[in-house]
Amino acid sequence: MKNENEVLHRKVDYLLNRILYLLAFINFFILFFSVALSASLLYYYTASCEIIFVLYLIIHESRFEFSIQRFLLRSPDIFILLVSIFLHLPLSLFLFYLLGRQILVSIRNRSQGSLNEQSNSIIDHISTNPPVFFMISFILTISVGTMFLMLPAATAAGTETPFIDALFTATSATCVTGLIVQDTGTYFSLFGQLVILVLIQIGALGIMTISGAFFLMIGQKMKMRSENLIQNMVGESNKLDMMKLVKNIVLITVGIEFLGAILLYWRFSQDFGQSIHTLYIAVFHSISAFCNAGFSIFSDNLMRWYDDFSISMLIAVLIIIGGIGFPVIQEVFRIIKQKKRIVHLSLHAKIVIFTTIVLLLLGTLIFFISEYNNIMKDYTLPQRLLTSFFQSVTTRTAGFNTIDNAALSDSSILSSIWLMFVGASPGSTGGGLKTTAFFILFATVISMFKGRKDVTAFNRKIADIYMKRVIALVTASLSLLIIMIFFLMHFESAPFAEVMFEAFSAFGTVGLSMGITPHLTHSGKIIIILLMYLGRVGPLTLGFAISQNVKKTQFDLIEEKINIG
Repeated sequence: MKNENEVLHRKVDYLLNRILYLLAFINFFILFFSVALSASLLYYYTASCEIIFVLYLIIHESRFEFSIQRFLLRSPDIFILLVSIFLHLPLSLFLFYLLGRQILVSIRNRSQGSLNEQSNSIIDHISTNPPVFFMISFILTISVGTMFLMLPAATAAGTETPFIDALFTATSATCVTGLIVQDTGTYFSLFGQLVILVLIQIGALGIMTISGAFFLMIGQKMKMRSENLIQNMVGESNKLDMMKLVKNIVLITVGIEFLGAILLYWRFSQDFGQSIHTLYIAVFHSISAFCNAGFSIFSDNLMRWYDDFSISMLIAVLIIIGGIGFPVIQEVFRIIKQKKRIVHLSLHAKIVIFTTIVLLLLGTLIFFISEYNNIMKDYTLPQRLLTSFFQSVTTRTAGFNTIDNAALSDSSILSSIWLMFVGASPGSTGGGLKTTAFFILFATVISMFKGRKDVTAFNRKIADIYMKRVIALVTASLSLLIIMIFFLMHFESAPFAEVMFEAFSAFGTVGLSMGITPHLTHSGKIIIILLMYLGRVGPLTLGFAISQNVKKTQFDLIEEKINIG
């Protein structure tokens, strides 16, 4: 009898789990059209979703010793729903929560295989799967940020921000992108701007790094599981003392942002005077620049200082340092401290630094040529060089602008899309394909044309597994972008070049726009939100989250030749 009940439970459990998959897909499309749906319809729909999900948890829990405490911890939906009603938040926010919860449950079940293990607490599943934790941490941060930005206190006018605009802004800040649908400096109050600034800092450092800093401050040690999560998120492959790594990351971040704020305050004080407000402007832009966020509290961003060497170079240097990644920054500091030569850097650091320099110089040359007789036709030679260099820096991942992107030539638009797609470096605050992936892809092509058996760089061999990952990353990224651009073209009436520019900017977490962001439709904003999120966590992160525990075959298949080209 016991075995029969167990089989029945498994069948019902499996059926409800399939329903969760279906609801996740349905909710995805409901979000696109939630503005056109009536409040009562959304109410009944979200209530139905909640009933199905709670039913799933009850049946799943009943297979073990039932615990009210464990059940409530696994199903905080009722509490969140009550909070949403108390704060008069729209049902679309709760629907967004349900969508994320159902997708994460599906990913968890897929990545962990069997649902029949007793030790299947969600905390255990998440903490043993770094990609899943990485994704969840961003979703939770975005959700909390959205709720804060929807409060009347977050706007200068004291009004409630529409859900989709709050969600867009929270996603853009957490994913350190910089695309905005509302002007940061005029629409949001000081409280709202501080929320955005906190989201930028959390999104750049990551939840676990900030948690590690908290443990460090109170003098506690972290668990091995938490240390592994930090190691995966910052991209550090060497076995190091994680608390020391967290300490170095926090010290580097605070130190560089503090120094940048002091220098920017010195420059901004010449225009705005020495005041607390000027200091706030300097701090905001220093954090935004180092985190590669691109948010500015000036309506014209940095366009009024297009010819100012001090501001342009200070912002550019902060962007470059933030974009090369914490492991490389830490390694460079170690080399300088130990008074060693650059040849002692790791292969990863050499590739990152070399590729960054090449892309900066190449981007500067491209923009100098493309805009010489266009935007910069009335500029002097020093102004042309400064503007071209800044545009090359900011296009890869930052999002600040000193020129009007809507007036760019077609060649500059194409070049910008390419640079935005490449993006920053692994373990940094930026998104995109990453400099190392671009280098490996280019090195693979060179090796093939030269007839070499192995792909090499700086007298070192690059393992085949990295080439496979780069191919998978490029294929997944381009496929995702093509699909999203297709839907954007369906929902938006903007020209193709502007839509394509917007999509690549979102995926690369760059934040540059040709002016269509505030005019996006409800569906268009959802697509850009997804692109910003996936661009920050990376398409391969989702793939690793799903396939981490897939059983590997114990045998090799027979090889067979195929024709290529």
